[in-house]
Amino acid sequence: MQSWKKALKVRGAVVARAGVVALLASMLGWSVGGAQTALPGGVAASAVIAVDHGPNALVQQGKHYVILVSLDGFRWDYATKYKATHLLAMAKDGASAPEGMIPSYPSVTFPNHYTLVTGLYPEHHGIVAMDFLSEDHARHYRYSDSKTNGDGSWYGGTPLWVLAEQQGMRAACFFWPGSEAAIDGVRPSFYLHYDDKLPNPDRVDQVLAWLKLPEAQRPHFVTLYFADVDHAGHSFGPDAPETAAAVKSLDSMIARLRTGIAALHLPVDLVVVSDHGMIKTEGDWINLSTYADVSDPSQVHTAGSLLYPENEAEAQKLYSALKIANPDFKVYRRADVPKELHYNSNPREGDPVIVPTAPVAIRAAAPESGKPDHAPNAGSHGYDPAQFKEMRAIFFAEGPDVRAGIALKPFENVNVYPFIAEILGLEAPPVDGSANVLAPALKH
Repeated sequence: MQSWKKALKVRGAVVARAGVVALLASMLGWSVGGAQTALPGGVAASAVIAVDHGPNALVQQGKHYVILVSLDGFRWDYATKYKATHLLAMAKDGASAPEGMIPSYPSVTFPNHYTLVTGLYPEHHGIVAMDFLSEDHARHYRYSDSKTNGDGSWYGGTPLWVLAEQQGMRAACFFWPGSEAAIDGVRPSFYLHYDDKLPNPDRVDQVLAWLKLPEAQRPHFVTLYFADVDHAGHSFGPDAPETAAAVKSLDSMIARLRTGIAALHLPVDLVVVSDHGMIKTEGDWINLSTYADVSDPSQVHTAGSLLYPENEAEAQKLYSALKIANPDFKVYRRADVPKELHYNSNPREGDPVIVPTAPVAIRAAAPESGKPDHAPNAGSHGYDPAQFKEMRAIFFAEGPDVRAGIALKPFENVNVYPFIAEILGLEAPPVDGSANVLAPALKH
């Protein structure tokens, strides 16, 4: 290998000793610095961004590997319902949760993806919704805005890729909420800017290409993300043939990945999860503005269905107006939200807090007159998993560290973090999850 002298430009920062990274890029079909490149198979796609953290520490090089796959919106019963044969084969060869894994509240994408990789409930890691305001109401986090989703100041906890990098173990993220941000000043050694149009086979092939790197550069922790099932569930509902087709399509990607892993002859543990389930949406929009005045930004700010009053008097006024407004939701002062929801202590959650009691779509207000509006999605999520079993997610795991044929009782997704940290041999900080919960699935 050539000496580590050439500089690598990553998001405007110059990172030294990147000659090896550049050479590996030319060998494996990805590039540095954000330019267009070709992934294995020759399909043009968003470039893999390489960050030079140096090689794996010697103590880490002999450890096992974990690929964490998310099938967004894949409900707990879809594998059986739609005969996802390769996921069901994983259950036979490894561990699974036949009655589902329990997401954190609210059961939506960004909060739960970030819970899976931090072991913290949303109110503790700070990503409390898809859109929310900062504690002082001055900043607005939007999941779809790269300026906020790529800003590490929003993210608490220590995600697995940061934990690995901090301990001298290389990591790679093929999409994952939070993976584009510098969290504690750290990004994974390899990551991509999110591109929903990137073909699924190329995603799998790139993950396998990372695991073909020389041992010193090979990432030991890798994430992989697919959104197809979530898209279908929202657009057509959980019982639609389009959702069944999306399940079958992603099951074929699991087959492609399992076949590729077998060919590597490496000690790779494959963990497949989802962030939440899906349920058929009932009725039209519920606008909170029907019951309370949420239109004056000098008195109350809003983000989705979250309410941020400017003072205690306004908070109490909103609570009084909304608490008897509609049987399809309950209203709590934030401090009084039931403790089992773990959603009562972070100012980002707003106050009062609206908790749906039916599968309905809730927002602060309809768009202003003349601006476009749309009907609620056919399928939705975000509800209390204790009330709606349809919110439960999937968990499948197989590999050299996982016992075969283990059927786990439903467990909270905060426990995935210590499970993976244990496999990787990483020292994990205290979190809301416990290594004891999934210990029966491990051979050790």
